[in-house]
Amino acid sequence: KYILWYMANNSKTLLTVKTDKQLKQAAQAVAGELGISLGTLVNSYLKQVVRTKEITLSASLRPTRALEASIAAAEAELASGKLAQPTANIAALARSLRA
Repeated sequence: KYILWYMANNSKTLLTVKTDKQLKQAAQAVAGELGISLGTLVNSYLKQVVRTKEITLSASLRPTRALEASIAAAEAELASGKLAQPTANIAALARSLRA
């Protein structure tokens, strides 16, 4: 009796989403670190989207190794004093680049 009542009165539905296997495993790991299931994480996000009518996506603020290397090179160039100075026209710019 209880199972039939639950099935008739349960307002939940199944959502099937195709995603990359590694992404799913990584998301499950993050959810686990937070002490929740992946389903709870997805449901919480869907509720937030419905409530706010906004989709928030963010990127990591940590620079990549390549960006860190570029920043270090730029800082070294700045410290060396060998930066090009502003030029008055294209011809002067070309001369400074050849020097």
